[in-house]
Amino acid sequence: MRVTTDFFVSALVRRIFTEGGFAAISKKGAAEAGAVFICVDRLDGSYDFYGPAPQSMFSELPQGRLFEQVFAKTDRDTFEARLKSEARMDPDFWLVEVEARDGRIDLPLADDDSASGPAPGADIFRF
Repeated sequence: MRVTTDFFVSALVRRIFTEGGFAAISKKGAAEAGAVFICVDRLDGSYDFYGPAPQSMFSELPQGRLFEQVFAKTDRDTFEARLKSEARMDPDFWLVEVEARDGRIDLPLADDDSASGPAPGADIFRF
């Protein structure tokens, strides 16, 4: 069972704050199933940008959400242009902005070993 987007985003933000970081929800989308985009502000004028991994990447669908890095160390205009394009196709997306000077964020990435999804019995709420 997949958790709702509002639950996923709330848990992500709360976890980042618990770890001493800062995160903010800049745009709320559909509570049940909106796509989640994450912008990591490196605090030096550059940003990393993550979006949902395309489902076509998998032979069988993962149980949890997986992300892919769309841009690394880009400027704000670049990822905002991508969001404008996304809004034309699907305006119900979420945007979470995170501050991380080193650019590190713990997200399940499609190219990680976790791409096949969690093992049976594993915590499906992994972020």
